[in-house]
Amino acid sequence: MSEEHEIARLTAWVHGRVQGVGFRWWTRSRALELGLVGSAGNLADGRVEVVAEGRRDHCERLLTALRSGESPGQVDTVVERWSPPRGGLSGFAER
Repeated sequence: MSEEHEIARLTAWVHGRVQGVGFRWWTRSRALELGLVGSAGNLADGRVEVVAEGRRDHCERLLTALRSGESPGQVDTVVERWSPPRGGLSGFAER
């Protein structure tokens, strides 16, 4: 399988003013447009954790969108981690 079509898991921690501003809904919309499964959830420290599985190139496009400055709120930093897919996900949930 080419790297472009490789299935991957992206975990991204988004820092900034990203809670209570529609950020999780916006992220869910972008992920669904890209055919990804996973979730976006608020963390107690004010970050949003995004977990997405699907084609690696689509996960990379989501990561680019998270960093684009076009989301609601204000993103200061996005920390990413790539790992093999775990499966067992369906849809894209807001947590």
